[in-house]
Amino acid sequence: MSNNYQWYPGHMTKARRQMEEDIRVVDLVIELLDARIPISSRNPDIDNLARGKSRMVLLNKSDLSGDKKNDEWINYFKEKGIVAIKLDSRNRGLVKKVDNLVKEACKEKIERDRARGIIGRPIRAMVVGIPNVGKSTFINSFAGRACAKTGNKPGVTKGKQWIKLSKTLELLDTPGILWPKFEDQTVGEHLAYIGSMNDNILDMDELALSLAGFLKVNYPGIMEERYPIEDESIMEEELPVINQDVKYLLRAAISRHCLTKGGEPDYSKAAGILIEDFRSGRLGRITIETVPQSDSAAE
Repeated sequence: MSNNYQWYPGHMTKARRQMEEDIRVVDLVIELLDARIPISSRNPDIDNLARGKSRMVLLNKSDLSGDKKNDEWINYFKEKGIVAIKLDSRNRGLVKKVDNLVKEACKEKIERDRARGIIGRPIRAMVVGIPNVGKSTFINSFAGRACAKTGNKPGVTKGKQWIKLSKTLELLDTPGILWPKFEDQTVGEHLAYIGSMNDNILDMDELALSLAGFLKVNYPGIMEERYPIEDESIMEEELPVINQDVKYLLRAAISRHCLTKGGEPDYSKAAGILIEDFRSGRLGRITIETVPQSDSAAE
């Protein structure tokens, strides 16, 4: 693949340094992950930054990922001692459930305070997550008001904000940060799938071909269902001259009438449609990453 996934703008270096300072005064680290890619959307820096702190993982956008897979990931984190729930941060009813889980995640801290005669001190929580994972939407839903900036582009949240939710809970919002280098280019590819990287620096045709290949193996039939064509024989005629992944893009181009001025299939336009259909959930509920077998077997 021609895409080389590296993206670490200067403001993210500054944000990381700020987080190193701020985390000293928090009791709980709430990490939002994208439920479609729970491993790739985890910033490994957070494990070091949050050492010794109570932890909570919110599998956000779980309405876009497979429900059974969501449950498998919740068990995965639970086995690691991390409270985890599935979440659609736009659904205030679901977001409110987080409140009770905060107390569960911090029960040891609350008991320590009580033993020292400290009662009612607010839990201070830091909300972290990579760009475009839905942090600001979650905070706004949780607080019930537009208290954090929101946007669908990476880097909208640039400063830090303390948000008092109640007498017992305060939230610290932080900018989304990626880590300096992806050791595994698959991680960068998965982040590109969900839109956590800048599309302008990516080869979207290559990205769509990779996604098409994944869908062919893991979700057979999903492309045929989303992109029906009247005459399937057209696909068979093209089969000898194109590989299977390109064939999937050809299907999308024919189904959506994406043609160049010369009447040829417009693969680039079809690539954009495929990626957008995946990101929006129009392709269906798709989980890219599955629980590592070695981890679950070892525990």
